[in-house]
Amino acid sequence: MAELRVTKVEQGQTKIRSVPIAVTPEGFWCCPSPVAFQKTLKAHNSLHKPKSSSPPPPPPPKTTAHRKQTILNEKKPTFGPSRSISDGQRALGPEAPDAPVLGASMAAERVPRPKVENLPRKVAIEFGEPGTSDMKVILLGKQGFCVKLSVHKNVLVENSNFFADKLAEQQSNSSCLEIEECEDVEIYVETVGLMYCKEMRQRLMKQSVSRVLRILKIAEVLGFNSCMQSCLEYLEAVPWVGDEEEEKVVSSVLRLQNEGIGVSPVLKRVSSDISKAPKDTLSHIIGLVLGSNEERGRREMKSVVLKLLRENNSVSSSSNPSDVCNQTLYDSCRNCSSLLLSLFKQAAEPESPEKSVDNKDPLVKQIALASDNLSWLLDILADRQAADEFAVMWAGQQELAALHMKLPIVSRYHVSIITARLFVGIGKGELLPSKDTRQLLLQTWLQPLINDYNWLQHGCRSFDRKVVEEGIGRTILTLPLEDQQSIMLSWLGSFLKSGDSCPNLQKAFEVWWRRTFVRPYVDGQQGNSLQSDSSMTS
Repeated sequence: MAELRVTKVEQGQTKIRSVPIAVTPEGFWCCPSPVAFQKTLKAHNSLHKPKSSSPPPPPPPKTTAHRKQTILNEKKPTFGPSRSISDGQRALGPEAPDAPVLGASMAAERVPRPKVENLPRKVAIEFGEPGTSDMKVILLGKQGFCVKLSVHKNVLVENSNFFADKLAEQQSNSSCLEIEECEDVEIYVETVGLMYCKEMRQRLMKQSVSRVLRILKIAEVLGFNSCMQSCLEYLEAVPWVGDEEEEKVVSSVLRLQNEGIGVSPVLKRVSSDISKAPKDTLSHIIGLVLGSNEERGRREMKSVVLKLLRENNSVSSSSNPSDVCNQTLYDSCRNCSSLLLSLFKQAAEPESPEKSVDNKDPLVKQIALASDNLSWLLDILADRQAADEFAVMWAGQQELAALHMKLPIVSRYHVSIITARLFVGIGKGELLPSKDTRQLLLQTWLQPLINDYNWLQHGCRSFDRKVVEEGIGRTILTLPLEDQQSIMLSWLGSFLKSGDSCPNLQKAFEVWWRRTFVRPYVDGQQGNSLQSDSSMTS
C-alpha cells in the first residue's frame, strides 16, 4: 500500500506544502499540474499578504484552534486528494517552524521574512510500501518547484535504461539522483508511478490521447520500453478525434519509428501496405457513386467526393499526382457519354415507349441519371482546372446533338444543362479551350440549348438564367469578329420570334455592335494620326 509522506526539509527557508495527489494501492501517483501549484502559491500569498493600513487581526480563542486541530487529526488517515493548504501545513506539527500557526504567535510575528514566491516549493512523494525506499530522485522543474521521489533502485533499474545507466555511473552507495530542467514534472512523476503498476494498460485507459502522448515522450526519455509499448497499444486502439490530434499522434509515432521502435500497428491506420494503386481505388469509388440509383445517397456522396477532391487540389502530393485523378475522371466521362448516346438512340426509335412522354419511364430516368453524372464530373474537372478536354469531347458529340431534336423535351433537357455549364465555365475562365473548340461547341450545341431554354427556366430549379446568358455571350465574344457576326445574326432572328423563350444576349450584342460599327472608325482615325505623325517627323 502506498503512502504519501511529507517530511521535514533540512533547509530552513524551504516551504513544504500539501497539493492534490491521487494515490493507488499499487503506488500509482498522479502529480498535480503546474496550475495546481500556482493556485497553491496564490493562496499562500493571500494568506501572508501584509496589510499596512489596518492593524493585525486579533488572535482567535484557543478553544477554537484546539477544536480545529482535533478535527484535522481525525481526518489525517484518509487517503483522498488533499485540497487545503493549511491542512498539510498543520500536519507537519512542531517539526515545521515555518508553517503558519493559528494563535498569538502569528499576530506577534513581525520579523521581516523573504518573499514566498522566492522560496522553493517542494513536494515529497513515496512509492511502494511505506519505509522501504532506498533511493531519492529529485525533479527540478522549470516552473519553480521540485518534487522529491522516494523510490526503489531495483524498480528503476529493471524498468528504465536511463536510470540504470545513471546509477551505473555513480558510486554504489549513492542514494540520491537529481534531474534538472525537467520540462513536464507532472507526467514525469506519473511515468515513474507506472513502473510500480502491474496492469499498465488499464491505467492508461482512463487517460486522454494528449496525456498518453506526453507519457510516451517521457517514457522514451527514460528508456521505459514496457510503458512505450503500452502507450502504442493504447494509441492503436483508441479513436483519434480531429485532424489536429491525428497529426500529433502520427508525428510522435514517426519520431519513434526513426529510432527503430516498432510502431507499424499504429501507422497502419494512416498508411497501407496494399500494392493496389490509388487510381484503382478512386475509380472504384467514382464508379459506385455514378452507378447508384438511390437519389439521396447519390446526391450526398457526390457532394462529399467533390469536397474531398477540392481538398486534394490544395495539397500537392508526388505520390498521388493530379494527372492520375484526371485520367480516372475522363475515363468515367467517356463511359457516361457513350451510355448517354446509347440511351438517346433507344429513345429515338419509332416504337420506343418514350413516345408516351412519361416522366416515370425507366429510359427517361436513365437519361437523367447519365446527364447528371456528366454534369458532376464536369464540376470536378472545372474545380481541378482540367475541363478543357471535356469541352473538346462535348463539342464532338454531333450524333448526340442530331438525336436531340428527335426526343421530347422532357427527356432531352438534362443534356442542355451540360451545355449551359460549359458556356458558364468558359465565360468565367474556368476552362480555356481552343478557338476551334469554342466555335464547334457553339455550332453544335447553341441551337439545342435555345430550343430547351423555355423548359430550363421553368422546369429546372438550379438553372440561373442571368449566369447562363452571360456565359453564352462571353463565349461568343471570344471568337473572331466574323464568327461573332454570324452567330449574333442567327440569335437575333430567334430572339425576335421567341422573346423570353430565347436567351437574352443583348449585352453581347452591344459589344459586337461597337466592335463592328464603332471600332473601325476609331482605328482608322488612329491610323491616319500615326501616318501624319510619321510624315511630320520625316
